[in-house]
Amino acid sequence: MEIKPHDKFRHFKGFIIEVVCVCKHSETLEDMVVYIHDGSYWVRPLSMFIEKVDVRNRQDNVTGQKYRFEKIGEKTC
Repeated sequence: MEIKPHDKFRHFKGFIIEVVCVCKHSETLEDMVVYIHDGSYWVRPLSMFIEKVDVRNRQDNVTGQKYRFEKIGEKTC
């Protein structure tokens, strides 16, 4: 999955985030996703951002979606 600035994703807890950029961690050189949630900047490792964590059975899954983040406007398999 390609992640670009301004892409929007829905978290399984219902909130919408907007990607700022994908950058590198200064010590490990790991790819990181910088995003905005509720007016604050957040960062998460790209590997964790795109991993397919099945959240269907979590009680806090208010969206009923399958994965942690799902790109808005994209179908998932």
